[in-house]
Amino acid sequence: MLWEPFGDRRVRCNLCAHRCVIAAGGRGICAVRENRDGTLYSLVYGRVVSVALDPIEKKPLFHFLPGADALSLATVGCNFRCEFCQNHHISQYPRDHGGRIAGERVEPEEIARQARNSGAPVIAYTYTEPTVFFEFAYEVAKRAHALGIRNVFVTNGYMTREALDEITPYLDGANVDLKAFREETYRRYMGATLQPVLDTIEGMNQRGIWVEVTTLIIPGINDSEEELRWIAEFIRGVSPDIPWHISRFFPAYRMHSHPPTPLSALVRAWEIGREVGLNYVYLGNVPGQGEDTVCPSCGEVLIRRYGFLVEGNALSEGACPRCGAHIPGVWS
Repeated sequence: MLWEPFGDRRVRCNLCAHRCVIAAGGRGICAVRENRDGTLYSLVYGRVVSVALDPIEKKPLFHFLPGADALSLATVGCNFRCEFCQNHHISQYPRDHGGRIAGERVEPEEIARQARNSGAPVIAYTYTEPTVFFEFAYEVAKRAHALGIRNVFVTNGYMTREALDEITPYLDGANVDLKAFREETYRRYMGATLQPVLDTIEGMNQRGIWVEVTTLIIPGINDSEEELRWIAEFIRGVSPDIPWHISRFFPAYRMHSHPPTPLSALVRAWEIGREVGLNYVYLGNVPGQGEDTVCPSCGEVLIRRYGFLVEGNALSEGACPRCGAHIPGVWS
């Protein structure tokens, strides 16, 4: 899907914002899409490397069926090269293993059946970047919808408008990583650019897909008050009701020179989000702090959480039981 001939047996991939032009025999930046004699093939279609039942809160999605199990799946590969990737053993697998593709063959129908048989009301395309296994995710999502099961992407947001248009009828929610708000940070640490991510967040919101945003706060890289304010102001400009998850960094992959994020930095980011006017700001990777959903109108605690566990949910059909304020999200 989403490619075109580009002359001399080359192809251009229109799946993600890299829009790679790939010579015959070559692969795109993601390392899982290959030009075979002028035709672009996905090397990871149905090659599932991880599948598990997770709490939806782990994605993290806090305003999307709280307490639900999500059947979560991934293939290898990613169109980013984040030096701090928590799942590098699968996202960077082809690059780190000479182009090898790992994963067990599974048909889309089997994934949809697994979700139905497990009772999970949602399938999450996660762990690695779902855009790079788009064809497989698309076919699974169609079959899931036919069974009344919802679909969510956990994504870096680097898909093209064409890809977003294709998946929109079957995509119910997404958590988009907004990793920084400086172009040079995206280029240096992710091998990408910022604007396509902003376009995806806006595009999903405009299309009625439920959106939440996560920012991993990394000391010395994206933790200045100025940049955090830019991120919060951007989200506020799209919608003040988009939840912003501020997540704590721990050293990983090729980034061990930076310490874990101080709790004080997370708290300050939370304060900035609220100062800017975001209605829902959450802390991540610090269980027991900043995880509850609170009514922005009256301050009533609506959903109590500890880590990925929902300890109590007082929402009544998406409304605050105390003041009746509507709480945006996907609740049933």
